[in-house]
Amino acid sequence: MRRYPPFDPPEYVEWAPDPELVREFRERIRRDPDRRAVIDALDEARLLALYEGLVRNRLHDLTLKRWVRHGIISKAWLGTGEEAVTIGSVHALDRGRDVVAPMIRNAGACHEFGMPVEAMLRGYLGTADSPTGGLDLHIGDLSQGILQPISHVGVTVPVIAGVALAFRRRREPRVALTWVGDGATKTGAFHEGINLAAVLRAPAIVIIQNNQVALGTRLDQHQVGEFEAWAAMYGVAGGVVDGNNVLDVYAATRLAADRARAGDGPTLLVAETFRMGGHATHDEAEARRTFAPELFRHWGRRDPIGLYEEYLVGEGIGRDTLESIEARVTAEVERAAELALASRETAAPDPASAEYAGISAGVRQPGLAARLAGL
Repeated sequence: MRRYPPFDPPEYVEWAPDPELVREFRERIRRDPDRRAVIDALDEARLLALYEGLVRNRLHDLTLKRWVRHGIISKAWLGTGEEAVTIGSVHALDRGRDVVAPMIRNAGACHEFGMPVEAMLRGYLGTADSPTGGLDLHIGDLSQGILQPISHVGVTVPVIAGVALAFRRRREPRVALTWVGDGATKTGAFHEGINLAAVLRAPAIVIIQNNQVALGTRLDQHQVGEFEAWAAMYGVAGGVVDGNNVLDVYAATRLAADRARAGDGPTLLVAETFRMGGHATHDEAEARRTFAPELFRHWGRRDPIGLYEEYLVGEGIGRDTLESIEARVTAEVERAAELALASRETAAPDPASAEYAGISAGVRQPGLAARLAGL
């Protein structure tokens, strides 16, 4: 994938494949027989769809970072370096049937589950024609099975447990999935939600997106022991995935979804990854002070898109095919950005909407309760 020196992390700008890491990528998905069987069943179209999703996710975030640098928006919450966690898991679900509750940096879940990138970008611009009418940049689309992010991240776990419980009680073969950062595992809501899902055997998947830092607090400052042990603590299925290996994430999530549909209850997955930047664009310098440069170099060599490209080429897919996909997605995202920016001139929010300040836009949407009940 093309690199963008003004916007990519410096470790990505001169990225070159490390043969040892490429080998590890391939060995990782062959190590577990069950995950291997899932990957072996993927045809070329599915493999390329994963690549397309990764590229779209990266370009969406690069657009936001460019807007910050140009003064169009003040800040953005990005998932650079963590794209495989989002794209691998959403592609393992059934679009149009299952439900996801992303964090804001899981924006890839929105466009891969059906939201136009243009609508997502309008959310950041706060235009009247954005998904929330310009009142909240936490966007979703219930008609597409996407719940809006919640700033108090751990709260999504009991919410998704409730959605999954509704599926179970209606005997519907559907799955609900959410992601939480390592920091959000320290909230009571996270543990209450996992316990609820476990006891009621709800068809839920919770992915701990362990990117090694909670805001500006390093993992070693807020966590003792391994997340891997938590699944057994709650009596649910569990597993660890390489969060920079989109196929490993896909396979583990697909197996968890199959178990959930079969009535075998929830799964708690741990995705080991790293945030190649700050909590948001305004504190990238703080992130560089928080961790040693070697840690950024370590994860920078493990760019999830670069490694997946090398895997695909090793599978006989031509680089020209990948370049064609990238060109098409780049044009899509650039056009989406143009249309979103145009909305600032034609769709300013109604000043009367200011009276709703501080109230979640999603709560006020007409018929929201009925639509939630109809998920």
